[in-house]
Amino acid sequence: MRKLLAIVICLMLILCACARQAQPMEEDAEDSLIVVGFSQVGAESEWRVANTESIRSTLTEGNGYVLIYDDARQKQENQIRAIRTFIQQGVDYILFSPKVETGWISVLQEAREANIPVIVLDRYIESEVENLYTAYIGSDFHKEGEMAISWLEEFLQREGRIGDSLRIVHIQGTMGSTAQIGRTAALEQSIEKHPSWELVAQECGDFTRAKAYEVMGSILEQTTDIDIVYCENDGEALGAIAAMEEAGLSCNAKDGVIVISFDATRLGLQYCLGGKIALNVECNPLQGPYVNEIIKKIQLREPFSRMNYIDETLFDSFTITQEMIDERQY
Repeated sequence: MRKLLAIVICLMLILCACARQAQPMEEDAEDSLIVVGFSQVGAESEWRVANTESIRSTLTEGNGYVLIYDDARQKQENQIRAIRTFIQQGVDYILFSPKVETGWISVLQEAREANIPVIVLDRYIESEVENLYTAYIGSDFHKEGEMAISWLEEFLQREGRIGDSLRIVHIQGTMGSTAQIGRTAALEQSIEKHPSWELVAQECGDFTRAKAYEVMGSILEQTTDIDIVYCENDGEALGAIAAMEEAGLSCNAKDGVIVISFDATRLGLQYCLGGKIALNVECNPLQGPYVNEIIKKIQLREPFSRMNYIDETLFDSFTITQEMIDERQY
Protein backbone atom coordinates (compact mmCIF):
# COMPACT_ATOMS: atom_id res chain seq x y z
CA MET A 1 0.00 0.00 0.00
CA ARG A 2 2.83 2.36 0.93
CA LYS A 3 4.58 1.49 -2.33
CA LEU A 4 1.42 2.32 -4.33
CA LEU A 5 1.01 5.62 -2.47
CA ALA A 6 4.61 6.53 -3.22
CA ILE A 7 4.07 5.84 -6.92
CA VAL A 8 0.94 8.03 -6.98
CA ILE A 9 2.76 10.88 -5.24
CA CYS A 10 5.64 10.65 -7.72
CA LEU A 11 3.24 10.77 -10.66
CA MET A 12 1.49 13.83 -9.20
CA LEU A 13 4.82 15.61 -8.74
CA ILE A 14 5.79 14.84 -12.33
CA LEU A 15 2.45 16.14 -13.64
CA CYS A 16 2.76 19.33 -11.60
CA ALA A 17 6.26 19.89 -12.93
CA CYS A 18 5.04 19.40 -16.51
CA ALA A 19 2.18 21.84 -15.94
CA ARG A 20 4.60 24.45 -14.58
CA GLN A 21 6.82 23.98 -17.62
CA ALA A 22 3.91 24.11 -20.11
CA GLN A 23 2.65 27.48 -18.90
CA PRO A 24 5.86 29.40 -19.68
CA MET A 25 5.99 27.69 -23.08
CA GLU A 26 2.48 28.96 -23.85
CA GLU A 27 3.44 32.42 -22.62
CA ASP A 28 6.61 32.32 -24.73
CA ALA A 29 4.49 31.45 -27.79
CA GLU A 30 2.25 34.45 -27.12
CA ASP A 31 5.26 36.69 -26.51
CA SER A 32 6.75 35.65 -29.85
CA LEU A 33 3.78 37.12 -31.74
CA ILE A 34 4.24 40.61 -33.17
CA VAL A 35 1.53 42.97 -31.92
CA VAL A 36 0.37 45.56 -34.47
CA GLY A 37 -2.09 48.36 -33.73
CA PHE A 38 -3.91 49.37 -36.92
CA SER A 39 -5.97 52.57 -37.17
CA GLN A 40 -7.96 52.52 -40.41
CA VAL A 41 -9.48 55.81 -41.52
CA GLY A 42 -12.91 54.24 -42.15
CA ALA A 43 -14.93 52.12 -44.55
CA GLU A 44 -16.12 54.80 -46.97
CA SER A 45 -15.62 52.80 -50.16
CA GLU A 46 -15.14 49.35 -51.66
CA TRP A 47 -11.46 50.24 -51.99
CA ARG A 48 -11.13 50.93 -48.28
CA VAL A 49 -12.92 47.71 -47.33
CA ALA A 50 -10.54 45.74 -49.59
CA ASN A 51 -7.57 47.54 -48.04
CA THR A 52 -8.69 46.61 -44.52
CA GLU A 53 -9.29 43.00 -45.51
CA SER A 54 -5.82 42.78 -47.05
CA ILE A 55 -4.26 43.85 -43.74
CA ARG A 56 -6.47 41.57 -41.66
CA SER A 57 -5.89 38.52 -43.83
CA THR A 58 -2.12 39.04 -43.79
CA LEU A 59 -1.39 40.04 -40.19
CA THR A 60 -2.82 36.85 -38.69
CA GLU A 61 -1.72 34.68 -35.78
CA GLY A 62 -0.74 32.03 -38.31
CA ASN A 63 1.70 34.52 -39.82
CA GLY A 64 3.04 35.50 -36.41
CA TYR A 65 0.90 38.52 -35.53
CA VAL A 66 -1.71 39.84 -33.15
CA LEU A 67 -3.67 42.63 -34.88
CA ILE A 68 -5.51 45.26 -32.85
CA TYR A 69 -7.89 47.00 -35.25
CA ASP A 70 -9.63 50.37 -34.87
CA ASP A 71 -12.05 52.02 -37.33
CA ALA A 72 -11.71 55.81 -37.06
CA ARG A 73 -15.00 56.45 -38.88
CA GLN A 74 -13.48 59.28 -40.93
CA LYS A 75 -12.42 61.32 -37.86
CA GLN A 76 -8.81 62.35 -37.27
CA GLU A 77 -9.42 62.73 -33.54
CA ASN A 78 -10.45 59.07 -33.39
CA GLN A 79 -7.20 58.07 -35.07
CA ILE A 80 -5.11 60.11 -32.65
CA ARG A 81 -6.99 58.55 -29.73
CA ALA A 82 -6.44 55.05 -31.14
CA ILE A 83 -2.72 55.63 -31.67
CA ARG A 84 -2.34 56.86 -28.09
CA THR A 85 -4.16 53.74 -26.89
CA PHE A 86 -1.79 51.56 -28.93
CA ILE A 87 1.16 53.33 -27.28
CA GLN A 88 -0.30 52.71 -23.82
CA GLN A 89 -0.83 49.05 -24.70
CA GLY A 90 2.81 48.74 -25.68
CA VAL A 91 2.26 47.36 -29.19
CA ASP A 92 5.29 46.44 -31.29
CA TYR A 93 4.21 48.42 -34.37
CA ILE A 94 1.68 51.11 -35.21
CA LEU A 95 0.06 51.09 -38.66
CA PHE A 96 -2.33 53.80 -39.80
CA SER A 97 -3.92 55.29 -42.90
CA PRO A 98 -4.18 59.02 -42.12
CA LYS A 99 -7.39 60.94 -42.68
CA VAL A 100 -5.40 64.04 -43.72
CA GLU A 101 -1.73 64.96 -44.04
CA THR A 102 -1.46 67.41 -41.13
CA GLY A 103 -1.96 67.32 -37.37
CA TRP A 104 0.12 64.25 -36.43
CA ILE A 105 3.26 65.72 -34.87
CA SER A 106 2.38 65.33 -31.18
CA VAL A 107 1.07 61.77 -31.29
CA LEU A 108 3.88 60.54 -33.54
CA GLN A 109 6.40 62.14 -31.20
CA GLU A 110 4.83 60.11 -28.39
CA ALA A 111 5.22 56.92 -30.44
CA ARG A 112 8.86 57.75 -31.11
CA GLU A 113 9.53 58.34 -27.41
CA ALA A 114 8.00 54.90 -26.75
CA ASN A 115 10.33 53.38 -29.40
CA ILE A 116 7.40 52.05 -31.44
CA PRO A 117 7.97 51.96 -35.23
CA VAL A 118 5.18 53.64 -37.21
CA ILE A 119 4.19 52.55 -40.72
CA VAL A 120 2.06 54.99 -42.71
CA LEU A 121 -0.33 53.27 -45.09
CA ASP A 122 -1.99 54.54 -48.29
CA ARG A 123 -1.74 58.30 -47.62
CA TYR A 124 1.19 60.60 -46.84
CA ILE A 125 1.64 62.86 -43.86
CA GLU A 126 3.26 66.30 -43.88
CA SER A 127 6.98 66.45 -44.67
CA GLU A 128 7.76 68.14 -41.34
CA VAL A 129 7.21 64.81 -39.53
CA GLU A 130 9.06 62.51 -41.93
CA ASN A 131 11.55 61.66 -39.19
CA LEU A 132 8.70 60.47 -36.95
CA TYR A 133 7.61 57.48 -39.02
CA THR A 134 9.52 54.43 -40.15
CA ALA A 135 8.08 53.62 -43.58
CA TYR A 136 5.36 54.53 -46.08
CA ILE A 137 3.47 51.98 -48.18
CA GLY A 138 1.00 53.12 -50.82
CA SER A 139 0.41 54.85 -54.12
CA ASP A 140 2.00 57.80 -55.89
CA PHE A 141 -1.22 59.79 -56.27
CA HIS A 142 0.25 62.58 -58.35
CA LYS A 143 1.62 59.99 -60.76
CA GLU A 144 -1.87 58.43 -60.95
CA GLY A 145 -3.28 61.82 -61.94
CA GLU A 146 -0.56 62.28 -64.55
CA MET A 147 -1.38 58.83 -65.99
CA ALA A 148 -5.02 59.90 -66.34
CA ILE A 149 -4.13 63.17 -68.05
CA SER A 150 -1.68 61.48 -70.42
CA TRP A 151 -4.39 59.02 -71.47
CA LEU A 152 -6.87 61.88 -71.97
CA GLU A 153 -4.42 63.85 -74.11
CA GLU A 154 -3.68 60.79 -76.27
CA PHE A 155 -7.39 60.01 -76.65
CA LEU A 156 -8.24 63.59 -77.64
CA GLN A 157 -5.33 63.59 -80.09
CA ARG A 158 -6.64 60.42 -81.76
CA GLU A 159 -10.13 61.91 -81.95
CA GLY A 160 -8.86 65.17 -83.41
CA ARG A 161 -10.17 67.10 -80.39
CA ILE A 162 -6.94 68.06 -78.62
CA GLY A 163 -7.37 71.74 -79.49
CA ASP A 164 -11.12 71.88 -78.82
CA SER A 165 -12.64 73.96 -76.05
CA LEU A 166 -13.43 71.48 -73.27
CA ARG A 167 -15.50 72.16 -70.15
CA ILE A 168 -14.37 70.12 -67.15
CA VAL A 169 -16.13 69.29 -63.87
CA HIS A 170 -13.90 68.15 -61.04
CA ILE A 171 -15.26 66.11 -58.11
CA GLN A 172 -12.57 66.09 -55.42
CA GLY A 173 -11.94 63.54 -52.68
CA THR A 174 -11.65 64.27 -48.95
CA MET A 175 -9.93 67.64 -48.78
CA GLY A 176 -6.42 67.47 -47.38
CA SER A 177 -6.00 63.76 -48.02
CA THR A 178 -2.98 62.67 -50.03
CA ALA A 179 -5.09 61.16 -52.81
CA GLN A 180 -7.03 64.41 -53.20
CA ILE A 181 -3.91 66.57 -53.18
CA GLY A 182 -2.04 64.48 -55.75
CA ARG A 183 -4.92 63.85 -58.16
CA THR A 184 -6.10 67.46 -57.92
CA ALA A 185 -2.62 68.83 -58.60
CA ALA A 186 -2.27 66.71 -61.75
CA LEU A 187 -5.56 68.00 -63.17
CA GLU A 188 -4.93 71.63 -62.29
CA GLN A 189 -1.45 71.52 -63.84
CA SER A 190 -2.89 70.09 -67.05
CA ILE A 191 -5.53 72.83 -67.24
CA GLU A 192 -2.77 75.44 -66.98
CA LYS A 193 -1.00 73.71 -69.86
CA HIS A 194 -4.09 73.60 -72.10
CA PRO A 195 -5.62 77.08 -72.62
CA SER A 196 -8.71 75.56 -74.28
CA TRP A 197 -9.57 73.49 -71.17
CA GLU A 198 -11.92 75.25 -68.76
CA LEU A 199 -12.65 74.16 -65.19
CA VAL A 200 -16.35 75.03 -64.86
CA ALA A 201 -16.92 73.46 -61.42
CA GLN A 202 -14.83 71.98 -58.62
CA GLU A 203 -16.61 70.45 -55.62
CA CYS A 204 -15.74 68.00 -52.83
CA GLY A 205 -17.38 64.57 -53.13
CA ASP A 206 -15.57 63.26 -50.02
CA PHE A 207 -14.80 59.96 -51.80
CA THR A 208 -18.43 58.82 -51.44
CA ARG A 209 -21.12 58.00 -53.98
CA ALA A 210 -23.84 59.86 -52.08
CA LYS A 211 -21.90 63.11 -51.73
CA ALA A 212 -20.79 63.06 -55.38
CA TYR A 213 -24.38 62.49 -56.50
CA GLU A 214 -25.45 65.48 -54.42
CA VAL A 215 -22.77 67.91 -55.63
CA MET A 216 -23.07 66.78 -59.26
CA GLY A 217 -26.80 67.39 -59.06
CA SER A 218 -26.15 70.93 -57.84
CA ILE A 219 -23.66 71.54 -60.66
CA LEU A 220 -26.15 70.31 -63.25
CA GLU A 221 -28.69 72.83 -62.00
CA GLN A 222 -26.24 75.52 -63.12
CA THR A 223 -25.06 73.94 -66.39
CA THR A 224 -25.32 70.77 -68.45
CA ASP A 225 -22.68 71.93 -70.93
CA ILE A 226 -20.01 69.50 -69.73
CA ASP A 227 -17.38 67.56 -71.70
CA ILE A 228 -15.32 65.85 -68.99
CA VAL A 229 -15.97 64.82 -65.39
CA TYR A 230 -12.83 64.01 -63.39
CA CYS A 231 -13.72 62.05 -60.24
CA GLU A 232 -11.13 61.13 -57.64
CA ASN A 233 -12.49 57.63 -56.92
CA ASP A 234 -15.01 55.10 -58.19
CA GLY A 235 -17.66 55.94 -55.61
CA GLU A 236 -17.68 59.55 -56.77
CA ALA A 237 -17.78 58.48 -60.42
CA LEU A 238 -20.82 56.28 -59.83
CA GLY A 239 -22.62 59.06 -57.97
CA ALA A 240 -21.80 61.63 -60.65
CA ILE A 241 -22.91 59.29 -63.45
CA ALA A 242 -26.25 58.67 -61.73
CA ALA A 243 -26.86 62.41 -61.44
CA MET A 244 -25.91 63.04 -65.07
CA GLU A 245 -28.11 60.26 -66.40
CA GLU A 246 -31.05 61.61 -64.40
CA ALA A 247 -30.40 64.96 -66.09
CA GLY A 248 -30.49 63.31 -69.51
CA LEU A 249 -26.75 63.30 -70.21
CA SER A 250 -24.96 60.32 -71.77
CA CYS A 251 -21.67 59.15 -70.29
CA ASN A 252 -19.61 57.80 -73.17
CA ALA A 253 -16.12 58.72 -74.37
CA LYS A 254 -17.08 58.78 -78.06
CA ASP A 255 -20.26 60.85 -78.08
CA GLY A 256 -21.03 61.87 -74.51
CA VAL A 257 -19.40 63.04 -71.29
CA ILE A 258 -15.91 61.60 -70.73
CA VAL A 259 -15.78 60.28 -67.14
CA ILE A 260 -12.37 59.67 -65.57
CA SER A 261 -12.09 57.75 -62.30
CA PHE A 262 -9.55 56.25 -59.91
CA ASP A 263 -9.28 53.03 -57.85
CA ALA A 264 -10.35 50.42 -60.46
CA THR A 265 -12.60 48.49 -58.10
CA ARG A 266 -14.57 45.61 -59.59
CA LEU A 267 -17.76 47.73 -59.77
CA GLY A 268 -15.91 50.67 -61.26
CA LEU A 269 -14.46 48.42 -63.94
CA GLN A 270 -17.93 47.07 -64.76
CA TYR A 271 -18.94 50.68 -65.49
CA CYS A 272 -15.80 50.96 -67.61
CA LEU A 273 -16.75 47.82 -69.53
CA GLY A 274 -20.19 49.33 -70.10
CA GLY A 275 -18.60 52.48 -71.51
CA LYS A 276 -19.86 54.84 -68.78
CA ILE A 277 -16.40 55.32 -67.27
CA ALA A 278 -13.93 56.09 -70.05
CA LEU A 279 -10.79 55.63 -67.96
CA ASN A 280 -10.14 54.04 -64.58
CA VAL A 281 -6.68 54.38 -63.02
CA GLU A 282 -5.78 51.61 -60.62
CA CYS A 283 -5.05 52.33 -56.96
CA ASN A 284 -4.08 48.98 -55.46
CA PRO A 285 -5.56 48.34 -51.97
CA LEU A 286 -3.85 44.97 -51.47
CA GLN A 287 -1.13 46.35 -49.23
CA GLY A 288 -1.05 43.71 -46.48
CA PRO A 289 1.83 41.68 -47.97
CA TYR A 290 3.91 44.86 -48.30
CA VAL A 291 3.34 45.64 -44.60
CA ASN A 292 4.35 42.09 -43.65
CA GLU A 293 7.53 42.34 -45.73
CA ILE A 294 8.59 45.63 -44.13
CA ILE A 295 7.92 44.40 -40.58
CA LYS A 296 9.86 41.17 -41.14
CA LYS A 297 12.83 43.15 -42.48
CA ILE A 298 12.75 45.45 -39.46
CA GLN A 299 12.56 42.44 -37.14
CA LEU A 300 15.58 40.85 -38.83
CA ARG A 301 17.43 44.19 -38.94
CA GLU A 302 17.66 43.94 -42.71
CA PRO A 303 17.77 47.05 -44.94
CA PHE A 304 14.40 48.23 -46.28
CA SER A 305 13.03 51.05 -48.40
CA ARG A 306 11.41 53.86 -46.45
CA MET A 307 9.12 54.94 -49.30
CA ASN A 308 7.36 51.99 -50.93
CA TYR A 309 5.19 52.70 -53.98
CA ILE A 310 2.93 49.98 -55.34
CA ASP A 311 2.92 49.22 -59.07
CA GLU A 312 -0.36 50.21 -60.71
CA THR A 313 -1.95 50.32 -64.15
CA LEU A 314 -4.99 51.76 -65.93
CA PHE A 315 -8.05 50.48 -67.78
CA ASP A 316 -10.09 52.17 -70.49
CA SER A 317 -13.47 51.41 -72.00
CA PHE A 318 -11.92 50.51 -75.36
CA THR A 319 -9.63 47.71 -74.21
CA ILE A 320 -11.10 46.30 -70.98
CA THR A 321 -12.63 42.80 -71.02
CA GLN A 322 -14.79 40.81 -68.63
CA GLU A 323 -11.86 38.42 -68.16
CA MET A 324 -9.75 41.28 -66.80
CA ILE A 325 -12.47 42.13 -64.28
CA ASP A 326 -12.95 38.50 -63.23
CA GLU A 327 -9.25 38.22 -62.44
CA ARG A 328 -9.39 41.12 -59.99
CA GLN A 329 -9.15 40.40 -56.27
CA TYR A 330 -11.23 43.43 -55.31
